[in-house]
Amino acid sequence: MHTAFETQFDELRSSLNEGGVDALFAKLADQLTTEKRYSELFDARLMEARYRLGLPVILTKSIDDLPSAQQAQIDEALVETCREVGGLMLADGKIGEAWHYLRHAGEKKMVAAALDRWEPIEEQVDEMVNIAVHEGVAPRRGFELVLKSFGTCSAVTMFDQSASGFPREERAAVAGLLVQHLHAELTASLYAEIKRQEGSLPTEKTIHDLVADRDWLFQGDSYHIDTSHLSMTVRFARWVTNPDDLKLALDLTEYGRRLSPQFQYEGESPFKEQYADHARFFEAQLGKNVDENLAFFRDRAASADEGIDGSFPAEVYVTLLVRLGKTSEALAASIEHLPPGAVNSGLAPTLLELGKISGDYVQLQQACLEQQDRVNFVAGLVEEKTGRK
Repeated sequence: MHTAFETQFDELRSSLNEGGVDALFAKLADQLTTEKRYSELFDARLMEARYRLGLPVILTKSIDDLPSAQQAQIDEALVETCREVGGLMLADGKIGEAWHYLRHAGEKKMVAAALDRWEPIEEQVDEMVNIAVHEGVAPRRGFELVLKSFGTCSAVTMFDQSASGFPREERAAVAGLLVQHLHAELTASLYAEIKRQEGSLPTEKTIHDLVADRDWLFQGDSYHIDTSHLSMTVRFARWVTNPDDLKLALDLTEYGRRLSPQFQYEGESPFKEQYADHARFFEAQLGKNVDENLAFFRDRAASADEGIDGSFPAEVYVTLLVRLGKTSEALAASIEHLPPGAVNSGLAPTLLELGKISGDYVQLQQACLEQQDRVNFVAGLVEEKTGRK
């Protein structure tokens, strides 16, 4: 009596005899897929690709020794095989294993979608966070997992250490998530304290209203959330652009301004008075006291000591102008206050980005001319000529 394995080998021989090599490879792939032996399927598909390219299926030389045309074909087959095998693994819920293959196929979106659907399993959370955050596949989802599994401290620390590697939009999304989380934590803490002191839950909905007539909340240097977490989250909120999240960030500054002076940490210019100055930044974006707040940051940019403050005050001013839709003014401010080679945190768009956003290529080209920057000058000419989005 044949064993199951012997039967499978007989099927392979029969496939070759009845349908040739193509049928043999098809049968092997069918067997391995059915048994979910995906790493072996990967090897089989590459072997099949070599056969179709007229190469020996048992390759005894390095791929690098092949003619360049065949190397390109092998590389193309490798990408397609990674996509197929990685997709099968994703369908089986093996996200970590799938990413090893899908990374080479450039399929971040497939993995990000799988992470969104993934139900956390304790022993796999670290691996998923690594893929989502440190591999840059789905940073916001990664921070959701961190907050749920490890808490606020881990999340704010990780953002502080890793956010510089995220695109601007991803930083904004994760910063918004952290603002939402901390705002909810602080609101719940205030509700609990007020109920304990007053005997019933308050009716106010915002932190601003909860603390407005309750000075006793801050007596004796009291606080209701880790003040370092509050400070860091307000700082992260500089990246936020969503109006709803900006309102929450502004609400957090109202609480921070009421804290004991020992918790009023001095910030970097132009946010020296951390909570009051961040409040100006958030207010302006929400349409509150726009002219006054814009003038504040314009003055900070103009008076900044580059040796002490660096270019950050100017970057903040340019950012605020962009977010207020004053793009040509932002380009002019960047030219005036951000010299070539200035260190940019990524908060503000680059000179080229500002030229594209504003459509003011005359001002951009003049700046490039004065800075003897031929490469960006040509970029501006081509963008103006072609009008590509």
